[in-house]
Amino acid sequence: MEDDTEQRPESLLPYEDWIETAMRQVVAQAVAYVVENGLPGEHHFYLTFRTDHPGVVIPPRLRAQYPQEMTIVLQHQYWDLKMDTVAGLISVGLSFGGVPASLVIPLAAVTGFADPHVRYGLRFRAAAAAPEVADAVEPEAVEAEKPDATPQVVSLDAFRRRPPSKE
Repeated sequence: MEDDTEQRPESLLPYEDWIETAMRQVVAQAVAYVVENGLPGEHHFYLTFRTDHPGVVIPPRLRAQYPQEMTIVLQHQYWDLKMDTVAGLISVGLSFGGVPASLVIPLAAVTGFADPHVRYGLRFRAAAAAPEVADAVEPEAVEAEKPDATPQVVSLDAFRRRPPSKE
């Protein structure tokens, strides 16, 4: 019995790469729109990216906490959002544990984009990890920002309002 299914010939044109590039432009256009107009209505973005991709700029403490992949949310508390469409770079300020941080994310590092308000999402092929990323970060800086192994308890009594004394 002969197999009637035809095999598709291997393409000499990179169609899959072109499709990925075009879909990443949807992310760029969405971010650029928000830079110009703000987030409309209940829209908000989840942006997942490879932290080990070349060109990603994040503080060492975040790189230590998220050595491969990280998801950020652009909704209420972010600042300095920029979309450099020529360089393909997203930059934004966010707080992590109350500590402000500036991030720079190349579009090529993005592995996921979602706008949960309208149930819209895109997934991208994971970018190859950057070789020797650990060497790019000062080991002392990562060591200095590692959280203590034992949790620290902070008493809030010093910050509570007290009624005026009756003395």
